[in-house]
Amino acid sequence: MRTDTLPTISRQDYQPYPYRIEQVRLEFDLAAEQTEVSLQFRASSLNGQALPLILDGDDIELLSVSLDGVALAPQDYQLTDQTLTLHPGKPEVEVALVSRCRPKDNTSLMGLYVSGQHLFTQCEAQGFRRITFFPDRPDVMARYEVVLRADPARYPTLLSNGNLLHTVELEDGRRQATWQDPFPKPSYLFALVAGDFDLRERTISKADGSPALLQVYCDRGDGDKTEWAIQCLENSVRWDEQRFGLDLDLDRFMIVAARDFNMGAMENKGLNIFNAAYVLADPQSTTDASFRAVEAVIGHEYFHNWTGNRVTCRDWFQLSLKEGLTVFRDQEFSGDMLAHGLDGAQAASARAVKRIDDVSVLRAAQFPEDAGPMAHPIRPESYQEISNFYTATVYEKGAEVIRMQHTLLGEDGFQAGMREYFRRHDGQAVTCDDFVDAMDSVYRERHPGRDLTQFRRWYEQAGTPRVSVSLQHDPASRTCTLTLRQSNPPVGIEPKSAVKPALHIPFALGMLDQEGRPLTLHLDGRSEHTLVLDFTEQEQSWTFTQVPQTPVLSLLRNFSAPVRIEYYRPDAELALLARHDPDPFARWEAAQLLATRLILARAAGRAPSPAQSATLVQTWHALLQDAALSPAYKARILALPSERELLEQTQPMTPRAIVQARLHVQKELGLALTPYWQELYQYLNLDQPDYSPDAMQAGARSLRNLALAYLMAAGVSAGAQLARNQYDKATNMTDRMGALSVLVNYGSAEDRQDGLEDFFQRWQHNPLVLDRWFTLQATAPSTGVAQARALMLHPAFSLRNPNRARSLIFQFCINNLQGVHSPEGYDFWAEQVIALDKLNPEISARLARVFDNWARFEPEARDGLKAALERIQAEPGLSGNVGEIVHKALTL
Repeated sequence: MRTDTLPTISRQDYQPYPYRIEQVRLEFDLAAEQTEVSLQFRASSLNGQALPLILDGDDIELLSVSLDGVALAPQDYQLTDQTLTLHPGKPEVEVALVSRCRPKDNTSLMGLYVSGQHLFTQCEAQGFRRITFFPDRPDVMARYEVVLRADPARYPTLLSNGNLLHTVELEDGRRQATWQDPFPKPSYLFALVAGDFDLRERTISKADGSPALLQVYCDRGDGDKTEWAIQCLENSVRWDEQRFGLDLDLDRFMIVAARDFNMGAMENKGLNIFNAAYVLADPQSTTDASFRAVEAVIGHEYFHNWTGNRVTCRDWFQLSLKEGLTVFRDQEFSGDMLAHGLDGAQAASARAVKRIDDVSVLRAAQFPEDAGPMAHPIRPESYQEISNFYTATVYEKGAEVIRMQHTLLGEDGFQAGMREYFRRHDGQAVTCDDFVDAMDSVYRERHPGRDLTQFRRWYEQAGTPRVSVSLQHDPASRTCTLTLRQSNPPVGIEPKSAVKPALHIPFALGMLDQEGRPLTLHLDGRSEHTLVLDFTEQEQSWTFTQVPQTPVLSLLRNFSAPVRIEYYRPDAELALLARHDPDPFARWEAAQLLATRLILARAAGRAPSPAQSATLVQTWHALLQDAALSPAYKARILALPSERELLEQTQPMTPRAIVQARLHVQKELGLALTPYWQELYQYLNLDQPDYSPDAMQAGARSLRNLALAYLMAAGVSAGAQLARNQYDKATNMTDRMGALSVLVNYGSAEDRQDGLEDFFQRWQHNPLVLDRWFTLQATAPSTGVAQARALMLHPAFSLRNPNRARSLIFQFCINNLQGVHSPEGYDFWAEQVIALDKLNPEISARLARVFDNWARFEPEARDGLKAALERIQAEPGLSGNVGEIVHKALTL
């Protein structure tokens, strides 16, 4: 289907489904080759009229259909590639139909499909229509009873949502399991799983004292890697009880790991299906970062049980209602888990590290999206393919919009707003406005005369707002006036003449004196070290008193709003903030800006002055020597900005220049501080305790690996030997990957080849670890297009497996700026988009997004990327998923 023929769906056109469906019965005769599905439900017209009953269907075979027990002939209904239309003749009718789907042929991994020897479903956003004909939309909520029948030799375990009523052995030798979900849900939350699994389970006591069974299913042989997952699940239950007062509402909660999965995981009510990468973990095969990713994703999907399942979205335009809110909740959960058991300063440091990591993700993924052709508000106004809107804007920026409401209301007020939200809407499909209404009711009560009306514009505006800052100090009156100006130019499909009204921006501010001591801010009767300003106008000023000298501003503390700051500081001021700012985020930000300035100057061909270089080295030296900083925080503040973050700040974008400039500064810091990196490495290498992924140990490993990378980048002779020793003696995957990574990225050809061969021999039978092996090579500076193609011919590579495609093709195209930016690289990218589109359009569309910002590159790259996009667009039979992306990229 061509993009220019795809219908555009607009939010303003929403209409409720004309029928109520309260009970659904599904029966499955399961087999990989073909599965027969029987569906029964009663439909009741909302307005009492006998309107046409339109059901969605995609790539399934209709075998029979009846109304009130009367079989229909083909002339009695209309069947198209996408819909089945019935004509009940009365306002209430019993519908029964039988259909057939073919899981083994379903390479899209949407609907019912095969992974390994198992059967899985994925129904969000519109996958249920690939299982049977049904009104596949989130505002149709029903209670489901599900009967599963299968050969127990192939599928001994049969799972679906809710409670298992009974299992029986049938006369024909098959097994039958009947499940009933006590809660109404939309079709996108339906799930079934069939297969032969290892099982880990644990019985816990819920907040009310009743028992609940937690279960984690995985491939046979992987059961020993699920202890962390079940512990994370229990921690999620406890955290939601304690922080939000939300109890587990089921007697059983199940997680199942799938090898083939398009996303990270899916929050199906009571039966979460996960990409195995976010379930399986042990010290030998899993890095610290992956342990934390497992924790975050398990938390995220569990928290959806309330924020997404008990209260769901009315339509797909409201996707951020559940995703933005739940990302905020999983970020808070991860921060609390990192800080668990630590004292005040250490706990604050652990939470700061989490905040820095989250903002880094936002800036690397969402800020570019906001500046590109796919820019959209967190509540989009239109779409052609909803799967293209599972974006960083909806998730990460959506979480920042929730966090701003938390900032405006405070923890106590936000919790009151959440209670009001559930009081009003439990069991309903609602909108983003409904959520803000609940928060607004509390805000109005606690701030008479004020409301969140203006704040709602965050749901309407695309683009990253810019805030310019100016400061005037009057020594005579000892006052200081701060002026903020906000702007948000048109982006994406917005008219170039569009003028956007001002947003309500909570702007957190602090001040330091010229020696780096924090100042108390005096404003309107308030006296605090950090003030949150309500910035609501295009231009707004505040005058602070009792300021004897020109202060050093600490701006946007804790990243209180997802905006860009425009405020020039001299290097000396950034260095002072990097050394002394009491706000951990603002301190990290200052150090990053100092390094960024030097790298961008080199990328533009301007050699920095000796004073500039000296300031960076001295700042890094001071931070290295600061005993008050935790290892995890040091690992963040001493790391250079990523190539992709730097690339976004060049106009036009010059990828190869960025790679070389960053490497130059990395070498410079490595050489200038060699004795300190060596001392730090040796200190952190002493007396290592038994492995734990906790914040303290993980922070030490992260900092040790950073020190090793600086030594290797600088070409220090001892670096390679340290890396080889660390690799050989490693007792965990973090240390082993840290050593192998620096050998591959900075070492000799011999060290690189020896390390990669040894790693493959050790881990060739573990698919998730082998993904790391492919990624390491895909992103290595020595890897070009020829090497990437050769890796695709490796027996362990499969384009059909999303994890494997992401580990090689995506990583090469996204994170190997040196290798992909060439005519051959652009051809390679276009070929893979086309090849993946024939197998899995959803995954292909994500790869197509990699260069939707083609017009921002330097001329040679721009021309090559445009030609590659035109080649994709001309491909016959291109899916709507990819077509929408390419069409928008070439149009804007």
